[in-house]
Amino acid sequence: MELFYRELGSGKPMVILHGLFGFSDNWHTHAKKLSEYYRVILVDLRNHGHSPWSEEFSYQLMVDDLKELISKLDLSDVILLGHSMGGKVAMHFAQQYPDFLEKIIVVDMGIKEYPLHHQHILKAFDSIDLGSISARSEAEKILSSFISSNGVVQFLLKNLYWKDKGKLAWRVNFKVLSDSMDEILSALPYKEVLLPTLFIRGALSDYILDSDIEEIENYFPDSQFVTIDNAGHWVHAEAPDEFADTVLGFCLR
Repeated sequence: MELFYRELGSGKPMVILHGLFGFSDNWHTHAKKLSEYYRVILVDLRNHGHSPWSEEFSYQLMVDDLKELISKLDLSDVILLGHSMGGKVAMHFAQQYPDFLEKIIVVDMGIKEYPLHHQHILKAFDSIDLGSISARSEAEKILSSFISSNGVVQFLLKNLYWKDKGKLAWRVNFKVLSDSMDEILSALPYKEVLLPTLFIRGALSDYILDSDIEEIENYFPDSQFVTIDNAGHWVHAEAPDEFADTVLGFCLR
């Protein structure tokens, strides 16, 4: 699949992968800062953002899509950064194609299988009939009745756009993602990756627990962990300055 992407800056390539229900626009502010040092390529994964939709969805397909893009752009020595589901894609890619990469940065995502924990978001999406609403505020009200965090509501609303006059549409293929949730939450298969790898986690998040670190190190022996205080799962949005400094500190040395 030919993915949508946007580029900023020049020099050594840094490819950034968003998380579930996200898309490249979520990373534009960070990309502007990082593009002072790198050629930053923001990618929309399949069924997200401006990339095509497909009934098929798996980590292997997302790895294949990314390989196609990296080959098309003739990239080498890539710094691959992924958040949440995008972090799991980055780890899968590193296991299969380490020769394309120089370093990996995984943002608040471990290697283990996760229990289903998006039920409220799935119910919120399922409760919105875009054919019967005519304003973004109506969708916001419905989302807010299921989701207590206004930050998460606003994050999800970025996927809502005017497809035609008076007609709203989603940039995220909710049905396929909902049907693929077991795959999205699945564990990383075992294969050792020897690339330098940075795991960034939010102190208020439970995606990477202290008890998970030893097993992660078995997969990624050359890894280090940074915990950012006062940040949860969306650590890059909640602590942007510290996050950017952490990424640059790892990449530039």
